[in-house]
Amino acid sequence: MKAPANNPEEIAARLVKLAVDAGATEAEAAVSEGDEFECTVRLGELETLKEAGSSAAGVRVFRGKRTGISSTSDLSGDGLRRIVASAMALAVVSMEDPFAGLPLPEELGAVEGDMALFDPGVEVLDPAERIALARRAEKAALDFDPRITNSEGGSYGSSVSRRAFANSLGFLGSYKSSSCSLSVVSVADGGQGKLERDYWYDMARTPVRLESPEQVGRKAAEWTLRRLGARKVATQKVPVIFDPRVARSLVGHLFSAVTGEAVYHKSSYLAEKLGQSVASKCVTIIDDALKPGGFGSSPFDDEGVPSRRTVVVGEGRLETFLLNTYMARKLGVRTTGNASRGLAGNPGTGHGNLYLQPGTRTPEDIISSVENGFYVTELLGSGVNIVNGDYSRGAAGVWIEHGRLAWPVHEVTVSGNLASIWARIEAVGSDLEFRGSVASPTLLIGEMRVSGT
Repeated sequence: MKAPANNPEEIAARLVKLAVDAGATEAEAAVSEGDEFECTVRLGELETLKEAGSSAAGVRVFRGKRTGISSTSDLSGDGLRRIVASAMALAVVSMEDPFAGLPLPEELGAVEGDMALFDPGVEVLDPAERIALARRAEKAALDFDPRITNSEGGSYGSSVSRRAFANSLGFLGSYKSSSCSLSVVSVADGGQGKLERDYWYDMARTPVRLESPEQVGRKAAEWTLRRLGARKVATQKVPVIFDPRVARSLVGHLFSAVTGEAVYHKSSYLAEKLGQSVASKCVTIIDDALKPGGFGSSPFDDEGVPSRRTVVVGEGRLETFLLNTYMARKLGVRTTGNASRGLAGNPGTGHGNLYLQPGTRTPEDIISSVENGFYVTELLGSGVNIVNGDYSRGAAGVWIEHGRLAWPVHEVTVSGNLASIWARIEAVGSDLEFRGSVASPTLLIGEMRVSGT
């Protein structure tokens, strides 16, 4: 477990050694360091600017089946010794847990090769250039149409980070990642004091892969103008289309329902559904932490288990739950490599690049197939119950008449049950794009209740 002195790998390895020397039967350590940049320009003027760097470490120790955890931002020798002593002291007073412990040695490892997680272009871009990108994006929105009268800002953000992990079973690994984003929130005046706002954004591992500032600004303006003149509709049951910006939230809800924690505690409507049909046959959901350049990609999870590609739902059938080592032991199975943790606390369950596999139909074709329905572009509130699947959220979007987007809608609610929503998906679009680690193409749901006037 040798590594160059004072880098994250060396610090992680040193923490593990200190813990073992202090009497830990097992130990693991995580170290992260990074730099962040963020700026916001409003009406052409720089409004906020932030540059920050950070580094921190966490250690988890086991004394038999007792666990102690501690973290620090003091990475000096004394700081490392203090958190090890703190973690060991906490382990003494903790309750024994028969499922506690590191993964099995044969479960450890890392994906080899370049996963395209880091690009030096994020670091070399001059701060003035980053501010200029935000300014250009906002200007493109303001210049798009005279009805775009205001802005809540154009923003550019970027980060570079490195994460290292080590444990007493001999695992030692690290990876470096970068990201950047560009966004605009524009405001349109519909007359009589009625203002509407909407946004557009893009994310990438390097600035050269971002949409141009002009594209981001124009799309923000287009989405905002689409909201002018919005009105309610009468309460009815109709086909509902989820735009990709909101369809991804359905994928997120399904993730919450398939985590080991939710399944073990029977707090998921899918807890007893493994191997059964839980969605339309056109639905395949994949958790892929191996996707090159993906925002959810990494060579190993937060327990040192190799990342992998997992089919969660295959043609409507629930194929697996997503698990870390602890929850896998409680359920009597093996980890799926989905451990996720910060520097303090026990690992939870996370995902890699979680997405609904695209179909072959274009969004335009899907819209044209609906005689009367609702195209949802925004969801509000958090009325989702993962225990029983009940779903009710505020919504805005565009009404569909005779296969065409007709007029904007706001102040309505879309509701149903997650089980029936997934079962009633009739079409999946071809327009899958990743602007984060969760993604979905356009989805057509055969029927939902839209509550308005």
